[in-house]
Amino acid sequence: MLRIDLVAAREGPVETKATIAKDDPLIVGSGVSLASPLSVTGRFTTAGTGRYYWQARLATVVRTECRRCLTPVDVPLSQPLGLVFVAEEDAVPDDDCYVVPRRATAVDLTGAVREELLLAVPQYVECREGCRGLCPHCGADLNAGPCGCQPEIDPRWEALTKLRKGG
Repeated sequence: MLRIDLVAAREGPVETKATIAKDDPLIVGSGVSLASPLSVTGRFTTAGTGRYYWQARLATVVRTECRRCLTPVDVPLSQPLGLVFVAEEDAVPDDDCYVVPRRATAVDLTGAVREELLLAVPQYVECREGCRGLCPHCGADLNAGPCGCQPEIDPRWEALTKLRKGG
């Protein structure tokens, strides 16, 4: 349930619980790939006149790739949320809150869920600690072993290399 009846919220806390499929339009096109459905649980309450508070948790497994070797990686994600919703007439433009349209009788939380999911996904992921990545010349996975590329010698060190070799 990601749509909250504001009349019901004024009468008492409203429990929210939803499971969003991996291929839901909410997720598709967001740039996030899920390995498991997104679980959303929470509690929506009033926080004064024209103000509402949603305490929730997003939980899923995000499928991404290692930033070094591009191997697929599944990352468990469990993100607590504390979001404030304010009636449009009471909203301050630079407040960090979601605006409830004037004369609204319900609040749709899907936009907030999408935004908070995008913010919660880690930007950089590594498949394992010490990932060696890909060879910048041939593209070989260096975790599988060394590639056949010869290391480039910086021409600024060439004179020292000659001295070391005795010549």
